[in-house]
Amino acid sequence: MSTTSHVNFYGGAPLNRLSWLRESNSFLNTAAESPLARWILFLNGDALIAKQNTTHSIGYLSTNEVRDLLGKDDPIFGQGEQVNSPPPSDDDTPKCLQGARLRGPTIVFLGALEKEGTGALPTKEFKSAADLPGPPYFAVDVSKVDQGLIDQVLKSSSVTHEFIESRAASSRFTTFDAAVFSLARSMMDWNGRNKFCPGCGSRNYSLWGGWKLLCSTLLPWSNNEGKEPCLSAKGLHNFAHPRTDAVVITAILDDKADRILLGHNKRFPPGNYSTLAGFVEPSESFEESVRREMYEESGIQVHTIQYDSCQPWPYPANLMIGFYAWADSSQTIRTDLDTELGDARWFTREEILEALEHPEGTKFGGRGPQSTERAPPAFRVPPATAIAGHLISQWAYGKAPSLGDSRVETISTNVEVKGRM
Repeated sequence: MSTTSHVNFYGGAPLNRLSWLRESNSFLNTAAESPLARWILFLNGDALIAKQNTTHSIGYLSTNEVRDLLGKDDPIFGQGEQVNSPPPSDDDTPKCLQGARLRGPTIVFLGALEKEGTGALPTKEFKSAADLPGPPYFAVDVSKVDQGLIDQVLKSSSVTHEFIESRAASSRFTTFDAAVFSLARSMMDWNGRNKFCPGCGSRNYSLWGGWKLLCSTLLPWSNNEGKEPCLSAKGLHNFAHPRTDAVVITAILDDKADRILLGHNKRFPPGNYSTLAGFVEPSESFEESVRREMYEESGIQVHTIQYDSCQPWPYPANLMIGFYAWADSSQTIRTDLDTELGDARWFTREEILEALEHPEGTKFGGRGPQSTERAPPAFRVPPATAIAGHLISQWAYGKAPSLGDSRVETISTNVEVKGRM
């Protein structure tokens, strides 16, 4: 395995997620009401951005600023059957109401930014806001909130705010904001996509500060007369918890490592090339997925695979697992198998360096003003904020591993299955 310590954009996980405190109504409400709390607003998947001069950052708001958006007549967490009923103590809270939200916009507790030298407390020792290890962070989906109320909140701020398309906005974030945004957007998307229970079709509701969804038939006051019990009532079910979909993304090098295979996906703008990628399928290791995907997309069989690094990708909730792989470049390239690619070809190091060093060579979406002083690049590759761009750049500048490197492990493509079938 690689010993790399590279952290890709959207990675880094700077917040302590305090997962053991998500079940505590008292902790969640204390954190949410803290004057230190910072809130990220999302509207149809786009984050609220603070615009100052030419810079973009997350438009963090305080609890006082967002309180009217959350619903005034209820506790923020630990809501019960009746509106405005106080949350029960942690000791008296049934599991189906731990950190529950039954009404109002979706809220997710993201974690706290720990002060240096401050340790988080176990649940039973947490007493007040003074025990918080640092500023708590929350995300809230205001897509169903009255637009006039949202406008009123934003007008009261001294900073200019705007909801901006997420991919365009996040490219200008600091690494801290990018990591917090990645977590927040993935969790907002998961909560938004899963409104109904896959077990029986009833409404879901939010638990554990937005980190669990439960079927509404399991509420103590639910009238289930004449209904079959929901299968989610027993056992552990993966649809109750957030999921991450794994994607292998691979830079294929020829055996001399002086050429790299890139592909043009049919959905890309003209002239855009990137590394090959695909979803990991059931009962498949990462290495097996690399071999399968590379062959399906390009007809190329790789013989050596090396892990590099991975990247959270919040569109909507993927983990991009980056590899280098080596192959005999005399093989015939084929894009007629799964027909995802319109083209695939080998590029020399010099060609890649020319694209990387061109001012428009990594404007992968073709966005932004075009230079009139230079001819456009022959092709474009992803920017360094995408793991594909990282893999390409590392190789182009001679920082990628090579065959014979002690870090590179050859993975056999011939697997002998033993045992009874």
